[in-house]
Amino acid sequence: LSRVKAVVLDKTGTLTRGRPELTDVAVAEGFDETAVRTLIAAVEAQSEHPVAQAIVKAARERGLEIPDATDFAAVPGYGAEAKVNGRQIHVGADRYMTRLGLDVGCFSDVARRLADEGKTPLYAALDGRLAAALAVSDPIKPGAREAIARLNAMGIEVAMITGDNRRTAQAIARQLGIDHVLAEVLPEGKAQAVAEIQKRVGKTAFVGDGINDAPALAQADVGLAMGSGTDVAIETADITIMNSEVQSIPAALTVARKTLRTIRVNLFWAFFYNVILIPVAAGVLYPSTGWLLNPVLAGAAMGLS
Repeated sequence: LSRVKAVVLDKTGTLTRGRPELTDVAVAEGFDETAVRTLIAAVEAQSEHPVAQAIVKAARERGLEIPDATDFAAVPGYGAEAKVNGRQIHVGADRYMTRLGLDVGCFSDVARRLADEGKTPLYAALDGRLAAALAVSDPIKPGAREAIARLNAMGIEVAMITGDNRRTAQAIARQLGIDHVLAEVLPEGKAQAVAEIQKRVGKTAFVGDGINDAPALAQADVGLAMGSGTDVAIETADITIMNSEVQSIPAALTVARKTLRTIRVNLFWAFFYNVILIPVAAGVLYPSTGWLLNPVLAGAAMGLS
């Protein structure tokens, strides 16, 4: 850890609170907003993802009755799908809509505005038709910007990795003072992204908290897990930050550097004393000076070292 040259931080749950909120809903022409919100919430009620929980919470706060969904399937890095009242619903990132053959261009202005505000745009399709664009915002943790500044001051290259679209990721990185952004990275691509940074910079630490962070935590020279994270992340990591605060990351590096410095100083003085005094104790000066090292003085010297 003391020799780390780069720190890669997963965005959600590490730099942000990991408790997103649904902030915006824009419905395509020909769709009813209440009906769309209800159908989306029905799909997301089957998921444990924080974004899904935010969408369900917003629907319940509006007093919407959420129907049961069937044939639910999560597509890691893309979104989720299910059938609700006989209708096929898909909810996820723009790349999910592209994969389904849907063009999100009609929401381009809305998506651009939301991304510039640091919000994550999501989309919903009903029966193969693009129905809505939503935005989810995950507040940045207090002290995150100051922690990044401390890492930079320590000569550490800082990078943020996220599955968010590039525009949203860059907006959040600007708020945090991070220059290197790895956006639109699928869960299975995180470990590869860490490996590329290791090849370019050298020893690299990865900080994450989710199940899909485990491969990257294992790939990094040092894996740091947030204490509020999943058991898999904590088990895979080398270090667990118990308070889950971003400020503890530069603190961990400082402790590592100071610990190694203390070890080196202690070793220097121990060897320095021994190299000088062992020959004296062995009588190297006795033939010329008659000096011997009294055992009491030898014990005192050992104590001082």
